[in-house]
Amino acid sequence: MLSNISIPLLGLADAAILGHLDSPLYLGAVAIGGALLAFLYWGFGFLRMGTTGLVARAVGAGREQEALLVLARSAVLALVIAAMLLTLHPLLLAAGFALMAPASDILPLADSYVRIRLYSAPAVLVTYAVVGWCIGRQDTRRPLLIVISTNVLNILLDLFFILGLGLNSDGAALATVIAEYSGCALALWQVWLALPEARWREIARQLWRPADYHELLRSNWHLFVRTICLLAGFAFFTAAGDKLGSTVLAANALMLQLLMFCAHALDGFAFAAEGLTGQRLGGGDRAGFQAAVKRCALWCGVTAVLLTLLLWLGGYFLPQWLTALEMVRETMRAHWPWLLLMPLAAGPSYLLDGVFIGAAETRPMMVTMLVSAVLVYLPVWYLSRDWGNHGLWLAFVLFNAARGATLYPAYRRRWGGKQSLRGITG
Repeated sequence: MLSNISIPLLGLADAAILGHLDSPLYLGAVAIGGALLAFLYWGFGFLRMGTTGLVARAVGAGREQEALLVLARSAVLALVIAAMLLTLHPLLLAAGFALMAPASDILPLADSYVRIRLYSAPAVLVTYAVVGWCIGRQDTRRPLLIVISTNVLNILLDLFFILGLGLNSDGAALATVIAEYSGCALALWQVWLALPEARWREIARQLWRPADYHELLRSNWHLFVRTICLLAGFAFFTAAGDKLGSTVLAANALMLQLLMFCAHALDGFAFAAEGLTGQRLGGGDRAGFQAAVKRCALWCGVTAVLLTLLLWLGGYFLPQWLTALEMVRETMRAHWPWLLLMPLAAGPSYLLDGVFIGAAETRPMMVTMLVSAVLVYLPVWYLSRDWGNHGLWLAFVLFNAARGATLYPAYRRRWGGKQSLRGITG
């Protein structure tokens, strides 16, 4: 949880710094650019999630060398994807901005922000793989060190580039690029420290057999489609808010940062479930698997209630702290009740995602995400679009609730009864 919440705290720091500039355009540009980057970076978040499940099962079965091979293959895949992004980015950005259609005064700022951020693609994607390996081994201290070090450096550089040099949204992008390469270097060093006696030459010899990438790619394909669908939901939310004006766009961007804080806090239990359930399934421990799921679910629920309470208590002060623009503050307060619902609505989906990732059973996550988006999110938005931003938030809340409601039956079918582990071990 500590590692996770440092990520949205960075976003909140960026938003607070940009939100106190003399124009909402810079914050809007980072919101639009960040939504597009989510497709290009988080869309490949399977490099973290797919690695975690396979590593957890290997470690649970006592195959540490195989777990390290999974990391090495994920890192190779990360570098290949990063090279593709850097090569194809002009086409990707043109298509992304055409779909999102930002306002003419925001587009140049958002385009510049994204182009700078893309230079960190290799660092970001390799770090995903390392963090996934750590979580699969139930080693969460190293990700905590990596993420907090990266984010503290990022915030310090934000202050220097944005407030010191006056680079505005470009300064936020440059600060992030430098911090992400520093974080990647620290991540690789942590792997070296964790396994100084590893047979690295043997691992290098086994990296180039295409057949060995089959399971990794199969699991990652489902996660890729699922993640793209999720990110499309966030991007649609941002783009629809942009159509309602720059004030609404800025207010929604700040509220999304608070939502991401809650999501990353709850994801701490999902990450715990990934490592715990994966290792127990790998070792054939059904009772331990069920116990881990129940305990993570309990504390995930308690945390969701506490986060809702904190948001309720901060309903007046948080908008004051995040922006000096009074119209943006008023818009945030008018839509604050929707934000209060989000931890409770989305919590079950985060936890169940962790269970399925730990089991390396990723297809149900893809299917239920598509169902939630196509049959809930878009229809509710269409029917409530006359409500303006309230209708947009209603659709977004129900979309997140539907993810958990549709994934739970899949969990019950696989592990809720007295059936065996259905060949999942080994």
